[in-house]
Amino acid sequence: MAGAKRERELARAKHERQQARRTAAARRSRQRAQIAAAALAVVAVMGGIFALTQILDDGTQPAAAPTPQASASAPAAKPSGDCTYTKVPEASGQQAKFVGMPGAKGDTEGVYTAKVVTNRGALELKLPADKAPCTVNSFRFLAGKGFYDNTRCHRMLVGTEGILQCGDPTGTGRGGPGYSFADENLSGATYPRGTLAMANSGQNTNGSQFFLVFRASSFPPSYTPFGQITKGLDILDTVAKGGVQKTQNTPPKLEVVIEDIVVTETR
Repeated sequence: MAGAKRERELARAKHERQQARRTAAARRSRQRAQIAAAALAVVAVMGGIFALTQILDDGTQPAAAPTPQASASAPAAKPSGDCTYTKVPEASGQQAKFVGMPGAKGDTEGVYTAKVVTNRGALELKLPADKAPCTVNSFRFLAGKGFYDNTRCHRMLVGTEGILQCGDPTGTGRGGPGYSFADENLSGATYPRGTLAMANSGQNTNGSQFFLVFRASSFPPSYTPFGQITKGLDILDTVAKGGVQKTQNTPPKLEVVIEDIVVTETR
């Protein structure tokens, strides 16, 4: 009898241990399920927040400002007006009519009007100084010194480009004021009808020669634009219809002589 009792006790203990293990396993399973459920709830909440944020950023509230980046289309820095005019050697042929050199500070605020009196009639030019102050400064100086008086416009193009080039006192295309200065206002420069721009013989070789555009020209941005023709395009059209002489510089058949240029400040 004692042996049977002992076996019953061992069986009961084994059963109790098995029950305890099952209970512990069930408890761990419930805990894992609770943790998983909590995690899913967090994910759901975060997903809802993200989705809401995306909806708000789509227009109902302003998004964060983007980090500024350099851009080719960004406005160029305003010129300082500090100008350098470099005297050229007499042997260059550029000093045929030397009248001195402009001051080293160009106006960066004013707007000027130039009345160009020619044997064909008067033209008017608008010269805003803010984008090409050194060029406008030089043009004003030379006009004030009578540099352009009685000079012949020596070159005209009437093909795909339409320009009349003036400003050489020798009438050869090689003369100048005896000094040179740097290019300005070339970023994105174009040359539509009515443009006033500097002629040159290469980079930073501006002097006194300029050209008047009467037909939109597809020149590269290598020639400083410094004004607009506000009156007299009809005169240029008439001269263009007359054609050009078949010489090296192709001057117009209808000769254009600048008699006087008077520049006044209009603002």
